[in-house]
Amino acid sequence: MRDRVLVEQPAHPPRPVHHGAVALGTIAALAGADAGASADMAVTGASLDSRTVLPGDLYIALPGAHAHGAAFAASAVSAGAVAVLTDDAGTRQLGDALPVPVLGCPDPRGATGAVAALIYGGAGDMPLFGVTGTNGKTTTTYFVNSLLRALGKTTGLIGTIEILAGDEPIPSKLTTPESTDVHALLAVMAERGLGAASMEVSSHALAFGRVDSVVFDVAGFTNLTQDHLDLHGGMGGYYATKARLFTPEHAKRAVVTVDDPWGRRMAAEATVPVRTLATGQQAGTDQAGPDQAAPADADWRVSRMRRDGIGSRFELHGPDGAFLAVHTGLAGDFNVSNAALALVMVAEQLLADAGPGAAARTDAVPAVQTALQEALDTHDPFTVDVPGRMQLVGTAPVAVVDFAHNPDALKRALVAVRSPEAGSQVIVVFGATGERDATKRPIMGAVAVEGADVVIITDDDPHDEDPAAIRADVLQGAVQANEGRARGRRIEEFDRRADAIFRAVELAGPGDTILVAGRGHEVHQEVKGVNVALDDRVELRSALDHFGFPAATASRIES
Repeated sequence: MRDRVLVEQPAHPPRPVHHGAVALGTIAALAGADAGASADMAVTGASLDSRTVLPGDLYIALPGAHAHGAAFAASAVSAGAVAVLTDDAGTRQLGDALPVPVLGCPDPRGATGAVAALIYGGAGDMPLFGVTGTNGKTTTTYFVNSLLRALGKTTGLIGTIEILAGDEPIPSKLTTPESTDVHALLAVMAERGLGAASMEVSSHALAFGRVDSVVFDVAGFTNLTQDHLDLHGGMGGYYATKARLFTPEHAKRAVVTVDDPWGRRMAAEATVPVRTLATGQQAGTDQAGPDQAAPADADWRVSRMRRDGIGSRFELHGPDGAFLAVHTGLAGDFNVSNAALALVMVAEQLLADAGPGAAARTDAVPAVQTALQEALDTHDPFTVDVPGRMQLVGTAPVAVVDFAHNPDALKRALVAVRSPEAGSQVIVVFGATGERDATKRPIMGAVAVEGADVVIITDDDPHDEDPAAIRADVLQGAVQANEGRARGRRIEEFDRRADAIFRAVELAGPGDTILVAGRGHEVHQEVKGVNVALDDRVELRSALDHFGFPAATASRIES
């Protein structure tokens, strides 16, 4: 079968309808630029992408990885941009070529968030929840969103899988969109009267200013393990970028999971009020320099965790005698951590709404506890479907698709899917992403050998890198671990991911478990700049059907 090639055109993100216009001179003053004689020109929108410009927009031309945004300014003007904001290189490149004002700015990226907030008006009084960390961001934001809905609120969500403004789904291509789109989306949600919104906040979003001028009512921290070191240079740089979220510039208060040294350091160094959460799950083995001692008594604590089907039940104890009995239907101890973090973030916001001061908080605890427990018991909000996150595709064999794409996430996923039945084997299909942190590739190979009985290495998203070279790095780690530790695992390699998934099902029996890891919800594979249609869930379901195995119902977000 020939690969299907996807040609994607960016959609125009939704924008508020009644936000009015802002004078170009006001924008220029905020950005440190000079609008000159065009100071009274009306600007009604802003965009960093020339392909999504609408009439009346300010086009912000930034330097990119492969080209400067100024190269697309003429297209933006043709689409209706009334002015361009750019850096010195952009102004030199454009000269006098455009029929609209070109504003030179020393740091246009640094000004973009503030400019977008000025133009669109922001989220108003709508409470905002932001979640960062290496693993668990998506599931935690889904849990926050689901719990808020169980409490009767109409909610918004901005994340990896989708963007939701009420019940309207909008496909998402970045973990966090560019700041112009973020502010437009938040303004749309506020305009529609939504009760709250939750957002994934990646390290890329913080590094590239995508949440500039966004202040979250509650910021949550999941964990920190090796990932994205190609961008941050090391774990210290990665931590420092994440830590930006826990400052008054971006948050009013925080809930920090302190299961690992990085979380304990974050709780100690945050410059906003922090509530700590201990769930008993150690997220990885990376050290945060001199370790902060684990707190003897975190503010919120998970206890009495026990399996319940594929999910878990646990108790959550908090300050002032707060107590909640919690259930999640999602597999894995890490989803206990995600559920606990979501619950504490919402609880802390509800307690903050009661008013300032310890007395107000203490008085509010019984009412908040009652409301949350009723929502948990009535709606079971932490059994919500999270596409591509421990998503069940088949039942016999158990076949799961997960986004695990770094060593810690892969290790946790393999532990979560391991059946206690004697003779049951785990078959894992995975690869590593091209043009990303190459040091984690052999580590992931070794992790797979430790956690699976059959290891099938294949391509993830190679991007512009040689796929065979990526597989070789992963394979090296797998073979060394297999031979050095005498594991006796079966290791195979396939270039085509669909073939690797087919092979996994071919090798499986009804009592086995198949984990297809790394891509989760993604529906295309990027190879040499071309997007090839590929959905792990679709391929896995097709292979199960071919061999006569039962499959679960398809998610609403699949190709």
